[in-house]
This record gives sequence, C-alpha cells and structure tokens, in this order.
Amino acid sequence: MASNAEPKGRIVKTLKDGLPIIWTFVPEMPCEADRRVLPWMVVISWEYDGSQKNGMPDTDENATMIELDTALGEIEKPMFCFEAYRRIGHGLRKFVFYVSSCEAFMEALNRKLEAHPRYPIEIKFYDDENWSDFQELIDDFGAA
Repeated sequence: MASNAEPKGRIVKTLKDGLPIIWTFVPEMPCEADRRVLPWMVVISWEYDGSQKNGMPDTDENATMIELDTALGEIEKPMFCFEAYRRIGHGLRKFVFYVSSCEAFMEALNRKLEAHPRYPIEIKFYDDENWSDFQELIDDFGAA
C-alpha cells in the first residue's frame, strides 16, 4: 500500500440478540489508487453452532478457523488481496477481502488450501469498486 506508517487496528464488540459479535478492522481506507485495482469484495462465511458458548465457536472449531485465518493471511498481498475486516459471533465467522480478480483469488486460495481439510465455508463475490461496504463499516464504528 502507499503509506509507510503501520495503521492501527480496532476491535469492536456489538450485540445481536444479546450475543456478542467481535469485529476486527483497520478504520482507514487505502489510498484511491490501491482501491481502484481491488474492485471485488470477497465474503468468506463460516456458520457454526454458537448455542453453547455465548454465540462463539467451541474450542476445536475455533482452532480450525484459526488455521483458515492463517492461510488467508498468507495470500494477502498488495495490489492483489486486501483484508478489510472480519467478524465472529452469533454463529457466524466472516472474513471480508477486496481483490483484483475473483479467478486469481480463487486459484491462490485453492492452492493454499490444497493440504487443508475441507472447510464448511461459503464464498461470495460482489462488485464493490467504491468500497462502499467497508466505508459503511468505518462510518458505523467511527474512525477514532
């Protein structure tokens, strides 16, 4: 990305039906030039049974989610893939990225996950060249 300063991340807790949802993100938009080459929003969703642990996954499932999280972090690269935010709670873990190409992202993800077990995830792509979803999240939680 264009800036040399390391942006500071935020962790925000919200409630839905009395259960916590934890959001993690950096409340700062990348520069316009960087956003322009990453017009596709990718949402990776993992639904789980959150009925026992206050809406959170059990220990074993959480450990498996962390394995997926680590793999996703390894394919994030400037001008190819940018993690916008993640959330967990109320029976859903979600990772949201902006990518340059849906096909190239899926190829990189499939290569990275070749040796992993099959994860119970759903992957959806959205044309969001204005990064409106991420801007809405920043606006909802405030930048400060």
